[in-house]
Amino acid sequence: MIDTLFQQWAGEPCQLKTLMPASGSNRRYFRMVGATHRCVATVNDDVRENEAFVALARHFKQHGLPVPEVYLFAQDHKCYLQQDLGDTTLYGYAYDRKRAGHGFDDTMMSLYKRVLAHLLQFQTAGESLDYSVCYPRAAFDRQSMQWDLNYFKYFFLKLAHVPFDEQLLEDDFQRLMDYLLDDDYSFFLYRDFQGRNIMLDEHQNMSFIDFQGGRRGPLQYDVASLLYSSKSDLPDVVRAELLQYYIDIALPVIVAHGGTADTFRQRYYAFALLRIMQAMGAYGYRGYFERKDYFLKSIPLAGNNVRRIIDGHPLGVELPHLMKVLRDLCDSTLVLGVEPDSVPSGRLKVRVCSFSYHNGIPSDESGNGGGHVFDCRALPNPGRYPEYRTMTGMDAPVVEFMRQHHEVDDFLDSVQKIVFQSVEQYMSRHFSNLMVSFGCTGGQHRSVYCAERMAERLRKAFDCDIVLQHVQQQVCREF
Repeated sequence: MIDTLFQQWAGEPCQLKTLMPASGSNRRYFRMVGATHRCVATVNDDVRENEAFVALARHFKQHGLPVPEVYLFAQDHKCYLQQDLGDTTLYGYAYDRKRAGHGFDDTMMSLYKRVLAHLLQFQTAGESLDYSVCYPRAAFDRQSMQWDLNYFKYFFLKLAHVPFDEQLLEDDFQRLMDYLLDDDYSFFLYRDFQGRNIMLDEHQNMSFIDFQGGRRGPLQYDVASLLYSSKSDLPDVVRAELLQYYIDIALPVIVAHGGTADTFRQRYYAFALLRIMQAMGAYGYRGYFERKDYFLKSIPLAGNNVRRIIDGHPLGVELPHLMKVLRDLCDSTLVLGVEPDSVPSGRLKVRVCSFSYHNGIPSDESGNGGGHVFDCRALPNPGRYPEYRTMTGMDAPVVEFMRQHHEVDDFLDSVQKIVFQSVEQYMSRHFSNLMVSFGCTGGQHRSVYCAERMAERLRKAFDCDIVLQHVQQQVCREF
């Protein structure tokens, strides 16, 4: 469908279509390039979520805010074409600078202040917004908060085996919601306002994406989302300066709505705690349940943020059992014993897998979407011959059989060009994980042989960590 949509919009066929790295959602993104046009296609079966994004994007575009232009919306509302804003996010830019030894310097401080100034524009651009387009709720109300708190309770505390008294915890949740709902909710709440959703071009101009969960809400929540984003791991002194900067620029708006700087601060840290608990629910689901390594490594950083808030800032409301649970969480080596990835090692890990198509493509534990998948079923199959049926692609007779067929080497040479190009780019950009998978019918002969040879070629060509896994044979080796 997206090829037809591209042709309809661009008046030319798509010449190159690339699946972009997966995010924490079920949406799929494709970069599409024609002779003179390019865009990003979003594919998502959640029609109402798509309709919310398109309506919000058009509203913000009309108000002069830097969001992607929506070029075309499919008739069934399951996909749309939007402006291609490149690949550099604020998070990625900060990550590269941290690895280069710059730390959070004046350049980063200036960028974050510009981000906060843009945030205030988004928050106040909602005054003329029809909030009925928002999904799944028109406002960040009690129902929205209850969903987030239950997400934390059932997908983090339960899965991490953190003990709690259900009734006492629920009582505290109700007190927290009562306290937070006694605030001004007349602004646009972006909902997922963090560095991965802020794009930078070569001139450091900013654009903002992934606001489809936006709704009416308070000012504090999005500020906390940015400053307490786990992977950004901002120093406390930086958080304090940026919070004061935001309050300074937002004060006329706060005062116009009957508030003061003190009333803003009064609930700010409680909103920050709510946001972190929501994020930990996502880390628990994606990490403990789906076993995605990227999300597991976010847990210690989120735990550190919880500790900083409950030890260093009054919340303005008594939550005795919740505080006990959070302190137990922060003291748990089981929960926070995952080695955080806040300071990158600088080495790329390439995971090379063989698998059987009967059992499905192996999942990517790093959370980056699965990388390259190559189909070996067109190659000569030693499994058709009785003498090889009990062997695998690691056994010498099968290796010799595969080497006798020139089309196998031709296939591997073609694969090598693609994989080596990715490895070179990933290493130059300091990415940490790449997955390369080879599949065949049984995951025993052809895919195993090809995975072995590709691991050998990578080991000879690059200084990177290689993990070789044969899923059907339950074999895993590191080089």
